[in-house]
Amino acid sequence: MQSYLTLMRRDLAGYFLSLSGYVIIAATTFLVGLGFVVLLTKLGGDPSPMPVTEMFYRTQFFWLILILTTPVITMRLFALERFSGTFETLMTTPVRDVNVVLAKFSAALIFYLVMWLPMLACLWVVQYYARQSGALEPRMLASLYLGIGLLGALFLSLGCFASALTRSQMVAAIVTLAGGVSLYALGYLAEQVEPGASWQSQVLSYLALFDQMHGFARGVVDTRAVVLHGSLTFFFLFLTLRAVESRRWR
Repeated sequence: MQSYLTLMRRDLAGYFLSLSGYVIIAATTFLVGLGFVVLLTKLGGDPSPMPVTEMFYRTQFFWLILILTTPVITMRLFALERFSGTFETLMTTPVRDVNVVLAKFSAALIFYLVMWLPMLACLWVVQYYARQSGALEPRMLASLYLGIGLLGALFLSLGCFASALTRSQMVAAIVTLAGGVSLYALGYLAEQVEPGASWQSQVLSYLALFDQMHGFARGVVDTRAVVLHGSLTFFFLFLTLRAVESRRWR
């Protein structure tokens, strides 16, 4: 446990003591603010037909932030260590591989959640000026951030796996970006396909990321979505662990 906490603090410091971490937070804050400006401009003072949190999920700004930031967050986790030669030193210490993987993933996830905190300020502005009292309703916020966390954990675990496969940060970022775009495309395709009895439509229904996130944004927690995202995250972390273990014995 102590080794896990030490490694996690080390990776967290890599985010918050570097310029790149603050650039990611600044870019996210800008895109979130721009997204809410576009939403309020479209409303034009009219009452919104749905919670503003759900409206933000429906914009491309949310998915743009998710798809572009997760490769940047995860590309350095393993690839930079292998490129700089510190990975071999780390693997020779009496630290379990699973602790290394979980510590790096936890650090990336914590930074990812901190990255989304400026959205609370945007919701407060909406509540104050647009008179939408439910924008900062605790139950809605808890469900919203649960959805953001689950979806982010899935993309981050994919990025961890990509970073563990190569020593090039650029290659790791490109692979993660391609995986994120593929998941987004599957979610979009799931919305276009009519529900049916075929196995293809049933599989796509499980990958309907848009519908699942709309539920979280409305304050509805669907356990099926929680299990799906948790299982896929565990799957990619398992692949990451196997990739780390294979490199230890090479």
